[in-house]
Amino acid sequence: MTVAIPILGLFAFLLLGIPVGFSLAIAGGLGLLINGGWDLMTGILQTTPYASAASFVLTSIPMFILMAEFATNSGMTEKTFKACNRWLGHFPGGLAIATVIASTGLAAIAGSSTAAAASMAKTAVGEMRKYRYKTSFAAGVVSVAGTLAIMIPPSITLIIYGILTEVPIGPLLIAGIVPGIITAIGYILSIVFWSKKWPEDAPRMEKYAMKDRISSLRGIWPMLLVIVFMIAAIYSGAVTPTEAGAAGAFVTMLIGMFLVGLNVPGIKGALSRTAQSTCMIFMIVIGAMIFGYFITNIQLTQTILQYISGLPLSPYVIMGLIVLIYLILGTFMDQLAILFLTIPLTFPISQSLGFDPIWFGIIVTKTAEIGLITPPLGMNVFITANVAKIPVSEAFQGVFRLLVVEVFILILLFFFPALSTWLPQMMGK
Repeated sequence: MTVAIPILGLFAFLLLGIPVGFSLAIAGGLGLLINGGWDLMTGILQTTPYASAASFVLTSIPMFILMAEFATNSGMTEKTFKACNRWLGHFPGGLAIATVIASTGLAAIAGSSTAAAASMAKTAVGEMRKYRYKTSFAAGVVSVAGTLAIMIPPSITLIIYGILTEVPIGPLLIAGIVPGIITAIGYILSIVFWSKKWPEDAPRMEKYAMKDRISSLRGIWPMLLVIVFMIAAIYSGAVTPTEAGAAGAFVTMLIGMFLVGLNVPGIKGALSRTAQSTCMIFMIVIGAMIFGYFITNIQLTQTILQYISGLPLSPYVIMGLIVLIYLILGTFMDQLAILFLTIPLTFPISQSLGFDPIWFGIIVTKTAEIGLITPPLGMNVFITANVAKIPVSEAFQGVFRLLVVEVFILILLFFFPALSTWLPQMMGK
């Protein structure tokens, strides 16, 4: 009962709508009080907030968010989408394909799935609706395409996974490239199939003249400059993945100011939204650490490890069960909370079963990606619906067909680990 009360309390707090970070902190503190006494609880509550947040590696999170905000406020994202639209709009589902390609470019500088979804929702949903795309189709594509930022580097999720597991972050980020590209291609193929089978959902646009298409390319080169800078900076070793966020945010701000039109109100807005997102993430980090101390105090990790190691099942079956648990958790819990709650349990299990830590990180990230578009939580869908001012139920309707693609790619990555590990090995990371 002393173990059950804090865990049941956590779920009760979440169901009541209490923010995830505070739910974790309260439930963890309660568990420490019941199982360890007053002195243990107060000692951990006094030291954990600072010890958890005062990490140099964690500084990359607000910096990557700020970089995405600068790109959005300067108009880089909108101009990239319009260029993709002019080149691809006349194909089946062309505007939706343009959304995926623009989201892929944004993912390469954003690191945050929710930031990417919000950025594209401002532009893409309205454009698709203007050309008589079905609203659910438009919202579904934007919501799903936004998840690319959780896989394509610089991914905040992979960075946090690396922090929690002490797996080198550089190889982790490189490992996300191939799965991210495969996912984007899967989206595009699905959109083409969907548009041909249900053409009323995505009417074709008229073809732009070559002169107009070429002229649109002038609007994308600032975004390309940022992407090239980030790739060169990280993979040349000029900056670490942690430092890259700060360097990228600074360069994006300069490019936005001098080449695109980023102004002082835009900079202030970017800083404000970055501060809000950072406070939310760091509260989750602190709360999860407090809850983690409770889990450690009751020796839950050791108990589960001993139980699973004794199961008469193959390693792949056990890993399949772990993936299934991640998919279930993703339907009703925040992705960062899931990472902080589960990685201390599941990572040692994966290592004891002999699985590659980089491959496991990609699999966990892919399940988090799926959770971002799965009801009832589906954070990306809520953000898209809110920004585009459409009913959430309608946005979820457009997600389900593309959700099948996500599950297929997860299965592909699960049974073919080389898709995740080949590139880091080839680059000697």
